[in-house]
Amino acid sequence: MTQKIDIGKAIHEEMDKQSKGVSFMAKKLNTNRRRIYRIVAKNSIDTDLLFKVSKVLKHDFFKLYSDKLSENEAA
Repeated sequence: MTQKIDIGKAIHEEMDKQSKGVSFMAKKLNTNRRRIYRIVAKNSIDTDLLFKVSKVLKHDFFKLYSDKLSENEAA
């Protein structure tokens, strides 16, 4: 069985890598800091929100899922 993707953790790691804080993300996504904390604490996310986060961080988070699909097909 394949390991699940923890998208919240992946987003949080990318934010850290880019030195983008919760306030930055909240402003860019037109929301509040509490919602950003909830996003990075969850292991799943709405695709529209993931698209917005991907655009803000200029990082293709969908690739994590595509790569997982490729792994499954190879197995």
